[in-house]
Amino acid sequence: MIEQLKKMKERYDYLTQETCKPDIISNNEKYTELCKEQSSLQEYAELYEKYTSLQTSLEKAQEIAKSETNLELKSLAEEEVLELNKNMEALNKEIQIALLPKDSKDESGSVIVEIRGGAGGDEASLFAAELLKMYQKYAEKKGWQVQVVEYNETEVGGIREGVIIITGKNAYKRLKFESGVHRVQRVPETESQGRVHTSTVTVAVLPEIENVNFQISEKDLRIDTFRSAGCGGQGVNTTDSAIRITHLPSGVVVTCQDERSQIKNREKAMKILASKLQNMAEEKAIAEHAQERKLQVGTGNRNERIRTYNFPQGRVTDHRISFSLHNINDFMLGEIDEMLDALHKADQEIKLGQTNNL
Repeated sequence: MIEQLKKMKERYDYLTQETCKPDIISNNEKYTELCKEQSSLQEYAELYEKYTSLQTSLEKAQEIAKSETNLELKSLAEEEVLELNKNMEALNKEIQIALLPKDSKDESGSVIVEIRGGAGGDEASLFAAELLKMYQKYAEKKGWQVQVVEYNETEVGGIREGVIIITGKNAYKRLKFESGVHRVQRVPETESQGRVHTSTVTVAVLPEIENVNFQISEKDLRIDTFRSAGCGGQGVNTTDSAIRITHLPSGVVVTCQDERSQIKNREKAMKILASKLQNMAEEKAIAEHAQERKLQVGTGNRNERIRTYNFPQGRVTDHRISFSLHNINDFMLGEIDEMLDALHKADQEIKLGQTNNL
């Protein structure tokens, strides 16, 4: 493990020297390529430096603890050895996590988030709209860009379906575990008896794919145009610029009404369709890995859920990791990092366990 880290550090140092050479700097394509590789190795180089520094300090402390005749100094050295050993144990785990196989999709800077109302009628549609706003606010806090691609509003102000594209560093990596059924428990505004109702919303998260590995045949597509309508029911324009594309073999439907141009909406819809189809193909290929599939979208029934939002108790619970937060109001305002951190930590622990059992 440390030998692997050492080789990465040596490669990082080599690239650092190369990117300072005039002939490399003048070759924009080569310079960009080397800088990208160097950036990908920076974390490992820093971990190796941290390891060697800690190892040196530990060896010195062990030598003092072994050779010191002054009992007081010997005791202090032994305490330092214990502390440094704890630090080394933590660092080794950090290195193990860093060296885990990477998900190639984590590099995607754009993520498609689809939200649909499930069981619960109007209340489900209202909560779907709230979840969409939650992810928008989270993206804004991160300094990411958000595009609303589809917003199918209901009469009560909720949404049947909403699709947004979020663009920013690590956008997919951060949000990928949000896929699944989100259950809300609260008293609807229309409930006169004060009874708590349970509704569900489905969330699908997938990376926007730049390089599609397969061709989509035009004969497999049905393309419909219609007049766009924006949030709040306001007309976006007076032409049939919105696009609905149906992929006939799979039944996948993509709608885009974000742009005023029919051509631009078609281009964006085709890009989303390609991302969906490629993601479906990849999921099918790894379907046998059941443990990695715990975070996928279900049917939307009330008994299927990855997370529950219990408003009377002010609690948000993720059932996959048995983790609860008691800040539901802040959570709905986009303060979701603590939950996302817990999910990523649990995923790392699972992968570490699988690696150690090989």
